[in-house]
Amino acid sequence: MKLTNRLGLPQPIVDAATCDHEYTPKRYSVTQMLKGPREAILARRHSDEIESDVADMAWTIFGSSMHLLLEQSQESATQLKENYVTAEMPNGYVLSGIFDLYDDATGTVTDYKSATVWKVIFGDWDDYREQLLSYVWMLRRIGFDARRGEIVAILKDHSKAKAKFESNYPEHPFYVIGWDFSDEELAEFGERVEAKFREIERCEALPDDELPLCTPKERWAKPDTWAVMKQGNKKSSKNFDNEQDAVRYAARLQEDTGRKCHVEHRPGRDQKCLEYCDCRPFCNYGRALEV
Repeated sequence: MKLTNRLGLPQPIVDAATCDHEYTPKRYSVTQMLKGPREAILARRHSDEIESDVADMAWTIFGSSMHLLLEQSQESATQLKENYVTAEMPNGYVLSGIFDLYDDATGTVTDYKSATVWKVIFGDWDDYREQLLSYVWMLRRIGFDARRGEIVAILKDHSKAKAKFESNYPEHPFYVIGWDFSDEELAEFGERVEAKFREIERCEALPDDELPLCTPKERWAKPDTWAVMKQGNKKSSKNFDNEQDAVRYAARLQEDTGRKCHVEHRPGRDQKCLEYCDCRPFCNYGRALEV
């Protein structure tokens, strides 16, 4: 990765943002494996060309600092922390990962995350849950009785004032959530991860522009909506996923209220592609998107 420093930030901050990671052929980390094949492969192929600025990496530095502090703690006799584990696939590829903490007394893998309050409010934990499932599955393969995953999230935008008055707002800047994984779920995950690596092997032989597109979920895609607007209002009365229903509702609303109404088309948006994907300059789909 090429690291820029457009704000001229002090060297210690630049050093904290610097990453000298090199990709190993046929070895994918848990976080890489959970991405779409297009993003994962483009990131590897163009790792020397991808550019990031130090000023945009504040939360990456924050997360690394948090992990560094927690690493200094002393684990108990039943705990392992910051351990590197691997799992070899039938096609010779390797899944690797580093979990933050494992307690063999409870069979629990704990991962520390920095997150936003919105993740709690919307219950948006699927990506973290899948990551924990990966670690539990890998630990089971090497003989541990792992069976549960737990996220300890530090909510970086937590507001004590909002916590007092909003019922769905998390009470504290720390938030803990966990899941128990059944034997059936772990077996099903093993089948999925082997299938994913077969797909990665197939895709590595394809040129950039022929790699399968990331799914709408992987692109954080927001679909087109049609908003019914009352004349003079800034907020919509109701949103629809198709124009026909919106037009019918606008006509009824106008008749019932006597106020003019119109339908406003709001195009969908691939949020990750546009704002968070480092691979966009090398992706024909991402380059074609309108900002």
